[in-house]
Amino acid sequence: MFTALAVSREVQARTGLAIRNVTRQLRPLRSATIAINATAQTFAPEIPTDKQHILDALRNGKVTH
Repeated sequence: MFTALAVSREVQARTGLAIRNVTRQLRPLRSATIAINATAQTFAPEIPTDKQHILDALRNGKVTH
């Protein structure tokens, strides 16, 4: 439980957004794997610019808005 609190505070510090807002915005970003005739292909999500700023802030530790 303490780890979850620490992670959520770090997410808030890096993005400047509430953890609930971050999860709501990033939840739709999912990849898809399609298997046909024993061949699997994975497709990455198309990430809108505003969502990419959040991901960049999480990765780099910098607020980007």
